[in-house]
Amino acid sequence: MTRGAAMSNARPTEAVVEQRRQDVLNYVIDRGEARIGDLASVFGVSLMTMHRDLDDLAGRRMLRKKRGLVEAFPPQTMETATRFRAGLHTAEKEAISAAAAARVRPGASVLLDDSSTLFPLARMLGEVEELTAVTNSVTIARILSLAGREVVLAGGRYRAEFDSCTGPDVLRSLSRLRTDIAFMSVTTIARGRMYHPIQDYAEIKHVMHESAERTFLLADHSKFGKTATYAHGDAAIFDVVITDDATPQHELDAIRDLGTDVEVVSPNDPVGHMRITPESEEWATAVYARRGGAE
Repeated sequence: MTRGAAMSNARPTEAVVEQRRQDVLNYVIDRGEARIGDLASVFGVSLMTMHRDLDDLAGRRMLRKKRGLVEAFPPQTMETATRFRAGLHTAEKEAISAAAAARVRPGASVLLDDSSTLFPLARMLGEVEELTAVTNSVTIARILSLAGREVVLAGGRYRAEFDSCTGPDVLRSLSRLRTDIAFMSVTTIARGRMYHPIQDYAEIKHVMHESAERTFLLADHSKFGKTATYAHGDAAIFDVVITDDATPQHELDAIRDLGTDVEVVSPNDPVGHMRITPESEEWATAVYARRGGAE
């Protein structure tokens, strides 16, 4: 890119900057440390911009800057990374979660991954009677357990920075289970292809969608148009993608071209996004036929 072209670009929004800083934080936590110059190259920004990002993260005591390097704070990674992710795009996550929660009926079994996008959904599902939840997220397990719901924690190697479990034990646990519905999110998605920066978690997401009758991808607009190291399938594996109305139209079209339904919600429409669609009514009727039609 020429200097003139770069200067003509619009200044990134605050949400874009915060999302990039989250990605930088996750990248450094996964590796323990990274060279600042390498980070600038990986994330496609100038060295000055990367220093600003790292100064911000260091000021919040999420990372520690050294001469030419940046490193994570191991004792603090669980609190900082999880809190940071959960605090992004909260209005969109609430609206998306409300649309997802409307799909769940009393007595359902649900599978949830460890994405912060699902934290509001877990809180809402705490209101669903006789719910059984399966998750690899300690955060989500805690939310639902405190609400009095039955929780199966897929345990394995604990990753403090994500407050969740990963590894072959989690994969084996999930492969032995079958739930009515699975809710998952994604680190990044571009033209229907999904990515994660950590291979273990990419593998978990791949297995999760095989462990449920119906699967839903929940992703706010900030997840779209970017890639990461490991691809783990495309949106065709999901029955429905739920996102917000700031997601670019070409990204929505790419998902629909794969044959997956897309539900778009607005964080400014607290009533509209709560509606249960005819499609979800049909699914609920089939799943709960064994209950004699009772809801």
